[in-house]
Amino acid sequence: MPDSSPVPRSAAEIHAYFVALLNSALRRPGMFGGEVELTMLTRHLLFVEGRDGAWEDWEAEQTWRGAFNTCRATGGFGRLLPGDSMDCAAASLYAEFAQAQRWLRPDRVLGPAEYASMRAGLREWTTRDRVLGDVLTAFGPPSLRCGGANPRYGKTLCYLTGRREDPLVAFHLWNGSERGAGAVWPPPYDEPALLAARTGSGPFAATFAFTPEGRRHRPEPPGGC
Repeated sequence: MPDSSPVPRSAAEIHAYFVALLNSALRRPGMFGGEVELTMLTRHLLFVEGRDGAWEDWEAEQTWRGAFNTCRATGGFGRLLPGDSMDCAAASLYAEFAQAQRWLRPDRVLGPAEYASMRAGLREWTTRDRVLGDVLTAFGPPSLRCGGANPRYGKTLCYLTGRREDPLVAFHLWNGSERGAGAVWPPPYDEPALLAARTGSGPFAATFAFTPEGRRHRPEPPGGC
């Protein structure tokens, strides 16, 4: 009889499988288990690449910045954004790490001039309240959408270039309830409101440019774990 023993996948096949799975989880974090699954997939990929210690280095850096606390990125974002927008926001931080590792498969990349113009005008642009349609009209389709396609629900839109050294620009959009208030239906807005745009390194809170709506909904005292 022919040998029917299973043949293990090659290292390249395993790596490609986890890269594809991570890219799917970044786009629909709620369907894949949120930040717990993103952490596992990230660590699996680093293991496959023989770079286990890179996770601890990144975790220490994010903790120093204030992006991680005892609840990791979900807790870091929870200090700055209202309660039910955490999965998509946290996914954008993992997308930054994936970009740096060359794992991210963007739907679109920005040209140098387009990217420079976006970043240069970001803080001025967020001095007014904006909604999802305003972001798409001003900057076009995102490189990565963390969250579903339904325009009624919150999500995070990420924009990046083809150069991994260029910081990702994330727009955090929200259409839900305040912390502890429970789910609401229908959502309060016809389309998600922009709370903040985020880009750059350094102290985490300093990378946010809040809209007036974002400042109104910022947890006070700071939330998170």
